[in-house]
Amino acid sequence: MEQPQQWRSAAGTDQGKVRERNEDAILDCPQHGLWAVADGMGGHRAGDIASQLIVTSLGELTQAQTFDERLSAVRQCLHWLNRRMGQELTLSDQHADAIMGSTVVALLLDGQRGACVWAGDSRCYLWRGQQLYQLSRDHSLQQQLMDEHDMSSDEALAHPGARALTRAVGASEHLSLSVVELEVLPRDVFLLCSDGLYQDLSHSEIGNALSLISPQVALARLLDGVLRGEARDNVSAVVIRQ
Repeated sequence: MEQPQQWRSAAGTDQGKVRERNEDAILDCPQHGLWAVADGMGGHRAGDIASQLIVTSLGELTQAQTFDERLSAVRQCLHWLNRRMGQELTLSDQHADAIMGSTVVALLLDGQRGACVWAGDSRCYLWRGQQLYQLSRDHSLQQQLMDEHDMSSDEALAHPGARALTRAVGASEHLSLSVVELEVLPRDVFLLCSDGLYQDLSHSEIGNALSLISPQVALARLLDGVLRGEARDNVSAVVIRQ
């Protein structure tokens, strides 16, 4: 059963200092135990529309279901959006190389059950017992090089195109989603964010922010930390805690 007041959350997004528009979108629905961050594919057609479509569609999902049914609904919604984006381009765009796509990371919580669903390099972190854990694993060329060629993070990042995504909603005919389920413990804190946040902050800076008692204060610390620097990308974050 849902517990409407169990979770507190704060969400924010900023264009940053370089990009011409904000292609990130966020979903903040603590009353339904559902949150998401979507990052439209930069430089491609309608990245901002794609990301907004994802969070709007997830926010419209009906809630009167079991946890397993709700998790299935989130996955089905994203698969449907993947097909819809491809169909819209086929019908309306004359450019064969056009892509309408977005990363997504979504978090579903209900009582002691939690699930993270993602495609792309937007991330989900867990702050538990004064330690920071990355629950999601980037779908990027950089991560692929690290996994398949035993490269360090810095070595893989030096590769041309390291930031390229290997999965995203709308990027290919068939969408492959990753899912991690977990038992939720008291005092767990979750962070969903776009790459514009974690690229500019260290693990310790993220952890220090999530240790703060209020989601609003933690969010402000995270966004301020990025915006004090170069902020070359859009930056978005959602902080969730009991």
